[in-house]
Amino acid sequence: MDAIDRILSARPFNLDETGRDWVRSTLGAMDRAAKVRQLFVHICFGTGPEVVERITALAPAGITKFFGPDAKAELDTLDALRAAAPIPYLVSADLEGSRMSLPFGTEVPNPLALAAVDDVQASATIARIMAEEARAAGVNWSFTPVLDINALFRSPIVATRGLGSDPARIRAHALAHIGGLQAQGVAATAKHWPGEGHDDRDQHLVTTINPLSVEDWRATHGALYRAAIEAGVMAVMSAHIAFPAYVLAHDPDAGIEACRPASVSPLLNQTLLRGELGFNGVIVSDATPMAGFGAWAHRDDMLPEVVSSGCDVILFSDEPEADIARIETALDDGRLTLARLDEALIRILGLKAALGLHRTGRDPADRARLFNPANARIAEEVTARAPTLVKDVQGILPLSPDRHRRVLVYSTGIVTPLHGEGQAMIFPNLLRAEGFEVTEHRPGDRTDQRDFDLVLFLMGEETLLTRGRIFLDWNRLTGGMFGAMQRHWHEVPTALISFGYPYYLYDAPRMPCVVNAYATMDTMQRATLDCLLGRKPFHGTNPVDPFCNLPDARF
Repeated sequence: MDAIDRILSARPFNLDETGRDWVRSTLGAMDRAAKVRQLFVHICFGTGPEVVERITALAPAGITKFFGPDAKAELDTLDALRAAAPIPYLVSADLEGSRMSLPFGTEVPNPLALAAVDDVQASATIARIMAEEARAAGVNWSFTPVLDINALFRSPIVATRGLGSDPARIRAHALAHIGGLQAQGVAATAKHWPGEGHDDRDQHLVTTINPLSVEDWRATHGALYRAAIEAGVMAVMSAHIAFPAYVLAHDPDAGIEACRPASVSPLLNQTLLRGELGFNGVIVSDATPMAGFGAWAHRDDMLPEVVSSGCDVILFSDEPEADIARIETALDDGRLTLARLDEALIRILGLKAALGLHRTGRDPADRARLFNPANARIAEEVTARAPTLVKDVQGILPLSPDRHRRVLVYSTGIVTPLHGEGQAMIFPNLLRAEGFEVTEHRPGDRTDQRDFDLVLFLMGEETLLTRGRIFLDWNRLTGGMFGAMQRHWHEVPTALISFGYPYYLYDAPRMPCVVNAYATMDTMQRATLDCLLGRKPFHGTNPVDPFCNLPDARF
């Protein structure tokens, strides 16, 4: 049995002879230069012939598409890319819900909101909806689910992208997500290997550390990855996260090597993930332009190590041709072997065949399936179950125009990783439509909260990339030092509504009323208002500790 049969007849590929023969013939027809280019998945913004020409010239394994709102232009571009590709593309996306959904698709909750709903069938249904629309748009690979454990509330990079802090809840919903995606022909990816959530930093900015002992890791992160592998997850994303305890168990004198990122660690990728956990699918690196990668060593050395350490796919490049040359040089000088290159290509091509791309890679997008009103209704029903009443110690709720007519709003606006800062929420206008008189605080306003019947802090910060920290920035919210120090909630009913980050009580433990709603999309804002007005009950349960283990935050 050759390597193609050995790897691709087994889980998670399970390829029949026809699929394996396609991989064999495709690989056999590629020269070394073509193989090197097939190691890459490039980021893809924009539409039009220039995009098609650029990606076609690079001839990668695939692209990660970040979609704009113009569905026709986006799908025309993908159709043109597919038509020009000699080997079908993997087209990937982060199907994480909320603002990370397709902008022309159904609004669905993000992972933390689904964890608050805590209905495994609902999570499976939302995954099905996302996968149906993704595959209709031409996306066949999702970099989800996030298996990270939000153990440390200060972690800015897990929060709303993750499924909370309880490993049992994470496991149940992650497996539902994997099953929902892969049943619709979208490969799932467990991330971020070997496990994030215990470090209060962001691997986009620094190599982060998983500080657990090997025993504790096996009982938590290890158990989650083992479950995902047993469920047939097709890919794992190896991140710029170190796991010192595992390295030191193999080499007590490892020194700085104990903090080597997983993305370039043979011990973590080959010995632990492939060897001990038995993962046979595709290992994709996390994005290589991230500082958690680049801070470790020079890119000339690092990039070939991604592949030689066990990753099959190099994710993203700021300088594609230079990175291709780096791999070529490593092949020339022996740092990377042709055997390892071929093994990576077998899995890349095997993933394409497992998704049926050897049969359907050039089919146009099925645009008629992109938005289904029935799916939208289902998603709204699930969304309505997410808002969570964290506390209301003064009995402020339900809100009413009779008791709370004059409302002062402080807000961050909607802040998301790829959409800039301060986009307007619809929530103030929803309040106005209910008969409230709403004043939105602006920088420089000399506003006295005591002139109002209700003060609302509306936060819209979902998990951010390269932010470093997420916190309640009193100075920015209120416009200066003196406003930042005011606390009139003993005189004026005051509430904080978070459509994102769930831990603001750390900065305002005596805030009398707090609601966590996890996601900024319009359907969540409408659902939360229904709960605040008493038209619908709060169904959500806390998927994390919103009190941040503080002794006073519950009161």
